Amino acid sequence: MDRRPVLNPARPHLLGLVAGLFLAGGLVVSATLLTRTWLKVSDAESIGVTGAARRNVESDLILWRGTVTVEDTTLLGAQSTLQSHTEALGIFLRRHGLTNASLLPIVIQRTTSRIERGGDSVTANTGFRLSRTAELRVPQIDAVLAMDADTGELVRQGIEFTTFSPEFIWTKAGEAKVEMLADAAADARRRAEQIASQGGRGISRLRSARMGVFQVTPLHSTITSGDGMNDTSTRSKTVTAIVHASFSLN
Repeated sequence: MDRRPVLNPARPHLLGLVAGLFLAGGLVVSATLLTRTWLKVSDAESIGVTGAARRNVESDLILWRGTVTVEDTTLLGAQSTLQSHTEALGIFLRRHGLTNASLLPIVIQRTTSRIERGGDSVTANTGFRLSRTAELRVPQIDAVLAMDADTGELVRQGIEFTTFSPEFIWTKAGEAKVEMLADAAADARRRAEQIASQGGRGISRLRSARMGVFQVTPLHSTITSGDGMNDTSTRSKTVTAIVHASFSLN
């Protein structure tokens, strides 16, 4: 006797029916939400939107710092060596076409070590550690980067020399901000017109506009800050201006 289970021919039909009901339900919900959005637009007196303007820019100024450090058992000896090494740094910079470095004040520290005295371990002064930082704030970015890559020459001369990461600065933010805010406001109006047209309405006058934070971020970066960003770590940047605007509907 054949005891194989009998397939229920109604099951695929039932599954198809359930799937169809879910799909229909989803379409109804989507249509309802869309309709409510248009109704809100059609019944409102104003509409609020956010507009943005973006621009990719290149830094036009570089801030570079390098520090010479010396140690000696006497302050006079340390000062003499520091002067000699600082002069060598000046020659090195001029050889790379950089002549307007600023020298920051000398930082003086005492050096100490632990010694045994009378059976006790005590701290004793052993000398002086002096450091002086040279600073460049110039538009010759390529020249500074080439020089920075060649600072090993100073180390080979026996000079203890360290550098900080260069800072890349875009100085035209002030003059560009007004133009970019105007572009952001125009973008806000276009967005408002698109939304209003779907509700059968039109845009009339601008009721209010509020400037958002101005962001200067690494190129193509999506990182933002509520207080605004002013990136100095990268040479190429993306600048974003934001405007929050409200328009009357007609």
